[in-house]
Amino acid sequence: MKDNDLPVFNKDTSDTVGLDHDSSGYLYGFWYVAAASRELKPSTIVHRTLLGEPVLIGCDSSGSLFALQDTCPHRGTLLSRGGFDGSEIECPYHGWRFTTTGQCSAIPSQFSDQRPQPKDIQAKTYPVKESQGLVWVFMGPPDESSTSIPKVPSVGDRLQVHICRTFHCSIDLAITGLMDPAHGAFVHASSLWRGHKDVQPKEKSFSPTPLGWRMDKHTVSGNSRAYRLFLGGAPETEITYSLPGVRIEQATTGRFTYCGLTACTPVNKTKTDVHHIMYWNVPGNLLIRPLVRQIALRFLEQDAN
Repeated sequence: MKDNDLPVFNKDTSDTVGLDHDSSGYLYGFWYVAAASRELKPSTIVHRTLLGEPVLIGCDSSGSLFALQDTCPHRGTLLSRGGFDGSEIECPYHGWRFTTTGQCSAIPSQFSDQRPQPKDIQAKTYPVKESQGLVWVFMGPPDESSTSIPKVPSVGDRLQVHICRTFHCSIDLAITGLMDPAHGAFVHASSLWRGHKDVQPKEKSFSPTPLGWRMDKHTVSGNSRAYRLFLGGAPETEITYSLPGVRIEQATTGRFTYCGLTACTPVNKTKTDVHHIMYWNVPGNLLIRPLVRQIALRFLEQDAN
């Protein structure tokens, strides 16, 4: 018996226009951090949920990145649960195969006189790029993906630590913590950082940027002990905050520089992946990196809780 018309599931949101799709509240037309580059070795795939959409991100056998909607157009099965040989993905349900461009290449159960044929099926794709050790996926109309990816200055080729924690809140609440200086002495109280009694009046200047604002360059406060210990002196620091939820900080003494990039990527309306990436040119990485990683993890966990 032949099934001449197989049902096709195709949840394609490629016609998304503007910043708000279906009143979701998500910001489209931006690049979002999806993974660290080290997570994607050649011939591997990973699953992510970005702005409520299931996304398969992969690296083919030649080392090139690609991203597809992680739902088979046939019955909606997660393609990332299937096999990947470095050039094609095989759906675990009925064995439909797809190239890294999203084009269906095989439907094992179909005869040549049946529809659909592989050439009729195209999975949705997403623009994807690697930059400074991170994998970014563009969420929005592909023809708008020429917008720039956020970059840290100066030491962007020296990624030292990448951590990620899922906050059980909306992206708006997650971002609030990045912009709230008053919580530091309470949520992050520490002898290395600052405590309740270290709160003092401060004056900063701010400037607008195309997608946000900047806390202008200034010498760090006398109670910022961690900076002084890490960079060997009182550095000057500058912090920028940009849509859709990216904070970049640069602190430098002239000799040594630290840069931190924190990026919020909404999983859905009640979960947000918060990525924190640290770059520096301070010597002694074998000793410093594990300690800094543990401190950074503690900070993120304090904010998440």
